[in-house]
Amino acid sequence: MEPGVPASVCLPPSVVKSNRSRFRQSGARDDQSDGYLLADILRTDRGRLQPWHPDSLLTRQMRAKVSWIQHLTRASTRLSNRLRAVLLRYYPAALQVFPDPSTQIALEFIQAYPTPQAAAKLTFAEFEAFAHQQAYSHPKKLPLCFARLKGDYPPASPETVLIYQNEAVQPASLLLQMIRTRLDALCELQALFRQHPDYPIFSSLPGAGELLEPALLVKFGDDRQRFPTPASVQALAGTCPVTDQSGKRRVIKFRKACDREWRSLSQAWAIALVNRAKSPLAIAYFEQIRPRCHNRHHAYRCVANRWLAIAWKLWQTHQPYDEAYHFQQRAARSQPKI
Repeated sequence: MEPGVPASVCLPPSVVKSNRSRFRQSGARDDQSDGYLLADILRTDRGRLQPWHPDSLLTRQMRAKVSWIQHLTRASTRLSNRLRAVLLRYYPAALQVFPDPSTQIALEFIQAYPTPQAAAKLTFAEFEAFAHQQAYSHPKKLPLCFARLKGDYPPASPETVLIYQNEAVQPASLLLQMIRTRLDALCELQALFRQHPDYPIFSSLPGAGELLEPALLVKFGDDRQRFPTPASVQALAGTCPVTDQSGKRRVIKFRKACDREWRSLSQAWAIALVNRAKSPLAIAYFEQIRPRCHNRHHAYRCVANRWLAIAWKLWQTHQPYDEAYHFQQRAARSQPKI
């Protein structure tokens, strides 16, 4: 290998596909021709290709943990929806007592009292003892929960109860195990996150939370040269649109070629900034941009696009987020030039 040539480069599949017609117009291809094509692209377009430097072991461990947690979240959602559908068939009272079937106390209740007949025999003292055993955080709501349990619901036939009670208990057990596994994985991710050199940067991001902070870190990675401009981050994350322009024709399109997982994380961060963290800058920009957007998701993408640029700047300068400094910069830029 020649001196100065990187060991590996990033070669998008779309580049390879669009360059095949340079050698063959018939569409025929094989491994040998593709290998020659890759070598020729590296020869002619080396200056436009991004060299790839692998992340540290710690970052790769965090990336694997984030992927595992997201997989568990999706699997838990599917199983929770299945459990809700089964309970609606034969045991709607269980959904009225604890409306969210993915919470630990709701799953423990379904396993302890799997049928309407078992719940009918339950006294308030026993219900209170059960809630205390599960460390229920709202003891003042127990009388209301018990009243909903004893409400008048259409009774299910004994055959229906017999058919579906096991189908409710088993998913509840699996879902409970998934939730505990996810919590353990989240604790392990936080332990790894605190060891990372960029922890002060991403832990300072407002509204990110214990999952989004390390998830955004692993998306940026360790190599500062990988994203030389904020636009490169916004394009890969899919928060900025694509402009198709020719002459007087100009069309703004939704970006499809992107890291969809990163777009989902960025949009979740934008929603948290506006609704949970109540960031004044994020809220002001959301209210400014909302009338010009098709829907709320479009507006949240715009917020995510702006805040990814902020995160990129902090990442490049190795500085944590300082809201007071951000306000000063915004005020200085908004002053008229003399």
